Amino acid sequence: MSSIIDSLKTGQTIQCTVAKLPQAIDDRDTIARLMRNDPTNRKALRRAQHLRRQRMVVYNRGNRDWVSRETCAKVVIVAPGQAWSMPYTLDFARDLQKVEKYLTIKTK
Repeated sequence: MSSIIDSLKTGQTIQCTVAKLPQAIDDRDTIARLMRNDPTNRKALRRAQHLRRQRMVVYNRGNRDWVSRETCAKVVIVAPGQAWSMPYTLDFARDLQKVEKYLTIKTK
């Protein structure tokens, strides 16, 4: 059985939409990892990391520096209807094949 993933070329921009929410947490995590590759999400994650580094509080505890770090923000939420676009690379092939039944994949 041939899927759309087999016909994709490296560097091609693809549009993915979550058709239904997977029951398995591993599949949800895979979709979230793929969603983080959207250029706007990547920019938001980079900016949040930069701001967390600026706001990091370093204080003395036991005569050594101790760092109080903020928790990372959840930039992406896996829910039916969520859409994102990303450039396709061969690194994503197995992840996309694993969660293909939960996604609608189109080429731009």
